[in-house]
Amino acid sequence: MKARYFDTDDKIAALATPFSESALAVVRTSGNGAVEAAAACFEPAEALCSSPHGKLIHGTFVHPVTRAVLDDVVVGVYRPPGGFTGEESVEVFCHGSLPGIGSILEALRAAGFREALPGEFTFRAFLNGKIDLTQAEAVQELVGAKSELAHHYALNRLSGALQERIHALKHQVLDILAVLEVQLDYTDDEIEEETDLPVSLMGQTAEELRNLASTYQAGKIYRDGARVVIAGKTNSGKSSLFNLFLKEDRSIVSDIHGTTRDYIESWISVEGIPVKLYDTAGFRTVTNDRIEEEGMKRSREVQEHAHLVLYLFDAEEKLCGDELETYRRCLNDDRYVLVWSKVDSPKALKAPGHTMPVSARTASGFRELEAEMVRRLVGYRRGDSQEVLVDALRQKELLDRAAEAMDEAVSAAEGGMSVDVIAPDVQDALNALGELTGEVTTEDILERIFSEFCVGK
Repeated sequence: MKARYFDTDDKIAALATPFSESALAVVRTSGNGAVEAAAACFEPAEALCSSPHGKLIHGTFVHPVTRAVLDDVVVGVYRPPGGFTGEESVEVFCHGSLPGIGSILEALRAAGFREALPGEFTFRAFLNGKIDLTQAEAVQELVGAKSELAHHYALNRLSGALQERIHALKHQVLDILAVLEVQLDYTDDEIEEETDLPVSLMGQTAEELRNLASTYQAGKIYRDGARVVIAGKTNSGKSSLFNLFLKEDRSIVSDIHGTTRDYIESWISVEGIPVKLYDTAGFRTVTNDRIEEEGMKRSREVQEHAHLVLYLFDAEEKLCGDELETYRRCLNDDRYVLVWSKVDSPKALKAPGHTMPVSARTASGFRELEAEMVRRLVGYRRGDSQEVLVDALRQKELLDRAAEAMDEAVSAAEGGMSVDVIAPDVQDALNALGELTGEVTTEDILERIFSEFCVGK
């Protein structure tokens, strides 16, 4: 029978480090009886069985049946509830030999462990109350962080910053619900003092929920990165700007038109945002080169799927014809940042309105360009690094649902509706926040979330 996440009586094992040749590898185990089962593969077994929580022991890993020596290892012992999963667990630190790793995993299977499902260690930590659902999701975000700042925000969520923010909002909703429940449970004659509906607090809570949900755009960009395309006519300075971003001569720079035949891409970091930057083939109206035509076609396709396009205009040439038409078209598209390139040239013309003067040779205007990219991508200039961001669509949708429920409650209260009409909306907001942290959820939702994790997490 296929293993399921809720089969928590099983002892599980998995490689926690990449399956590749390395100096060291880590194999994790967890489950009731994990120490005794692992001891069947370890010498001296008694040292492992009697070990207290948090102790490292040096010894020999052997096959539990054949007693063949497999590796010289160090094992870590974790007693409940002290370890990551909250269960009894053993971690094996072995040499990073691929055959050696395979033999250790095979020995553990022979000792009664099954292979862990993706994210099953984190799932058990969630079930055992070691972390809430927002922290569990942060584990995977931390593993996949593409920049130092993305790593920081994920670590911030893992430490409980988002959990604390949600709990604070939940307490506000509970305070509102408490007032409503009093009026539902007692008649006006039974309440000694007149109790006003907390409409102001309801509106404030709805606004705070919306503000937190609005951080999703920034959170998603920091998690997944952004696609940014450098585009423009041939010989407009695209490759020079690409090299400036990379701080290396990656793309060929030439005065000859049509030098770049296909797009070149590379990951960079712009003020902590992971950016996949594309240098594309330049556009020109007339060419007899089929390869160049294909390059221009691919450039247009990459532009269509970009989060942001840095469109370069050559400062040495007057805006007219197709370039003027492109300038006017891009003015109303927030995906386009209009760059007035080569401003260091003696022939440079005055920058038109709504363009950013930049020199790839001297880096003049480059910092301002980066700041504008950040503003366009995440909606604001990055400020306090301690701010809380949500980066999962599930989290945003639940925050939106809670905010909408509170808005409905405010509308009902201002419309003179009775308390028994208002209270269900407030309760729905509370339920949405409970789903966000995992206090209220279903098995299917949990399995969908954790199945996206890597094995060993």
